[in-house]
Amino acid sequence: MYLTSSYVFDSAAQAAARFAGEQAGFVYSRYTNPTVAAFETRLAALEGAECCVATASGMAAILAVTMGLLKSGDHIVASRSLFGATIQLFNNLLARFGVTTTWVPLTDPSAWAAAVRPNTRLLFLETPSNPLTEVADIAALSEVARAAGALLAVDNCFCTPALQRPLKLGADIVIHSATKYLDGQGRVLGGAVLGRREQLHEPLTVFLRNAGCALSPFNAWVILKGLETLRVRMQAQSLATLALAGWLESHPRVRRVHYPGLVSHSQHALAMRQQSSGGAILSFEVDGGREAAWRVVDACRVISITANLGDVKSTITHPASTTHGRVAPAVREAAGVSEGLLRLAVGLESVEDLRADLGRGLDG
Repeated sequence: MYLTSSYVFDSAAQAAARFAGEQAGFVYSRYTNPTVAAFETRLAALEGAECCVATASGMAAILAVTMGLLKSGDHIVASRSLFGATIQLFNNLLARFGVTTTWVPLTDPSAWAAAVRPNTRLLFLETPSNPLTEVADIAALSEVARAAGALLAVDNCFCTPALQRPLKLGADIVIHSATKYLDGQGRVLGGAVLGRREQLHEPLTVFLRNAGCALSPFNAWVILKGLETLRVRMQAQSLATLALAGWLESHPRVRRVHYPGLVSHSQHALAMRQQSSGGAILSFEVDGGREAAWRVVDACRVISITANLGDVKSTITHPASTTHGRVAPAVREAAGVSEGLLRLAVGLESVEDLRADLGRGLDG
């Protein structure tokens, strides 16, 4: 673990060559560090990418992509089913700098194609989506992007390379919030952007060098340890989530369960082609709106009430009042985030204990 801010050079000439980019080597930990480089190398190998650029958080990774690759006057086509902070970034911050966004249904490739403009430079999506676990056809959208001369960026946070590898399906860029499953225990913040070296390395490194949203060496080391158990965690958590999804689907107080591993999911067949399992996140709608949903949340004793996900501890949140609470109600409704919707990220506890915990609020 290289907990250092800067590096000592052998000579003034070497320092000048490093700063000018004429010689490979570490310069300053804001954008070059051996521990961070080890994390980048390993995650790139898992995703099958030529290049990985680590960032301070998942949102910093998305910001790096947009600020590093786009300019004023450019246009984004994005899924309506995105994390609330991503929606805020695109609508409120990027728009101030002349980058506009058109929002389309995640699962309709024809809508994506129709939204493309001559100045479209980026197609952006999550699959499965947050919180409804909708699944996009990555291969179909990669064709739309290529026809438009744009890049396809896929947020792979929910699946990780243990369950899905978007680059193999035609994506140009993969984005991670390493805070979630890559760490796996809710300990640190981190993010990453992956893709082709010639496309990403220089513009994103320049952005990090000047903007400063760098991953710390300590956080990189923690996430590296998380990567060592990623596959076994994702497999175990996915199996538990499938069992809980089936139980919830049969519960009389549950209106609907959203989980790609269920046959009832509208994109189940597509999900099983793209993913090795349904993943460890589901959402479900309860009868009675916000009051009933909050009753389920407040009754939990084993499941943690927090908006984070990807931990070995199960977590539950009410998206309409937390992750999507700052999103305009009309936008929320269009994205399917109802007042009765709850998102559950399943950890490694006993499935029986999790059923009992949820049942306390549902049955009461």
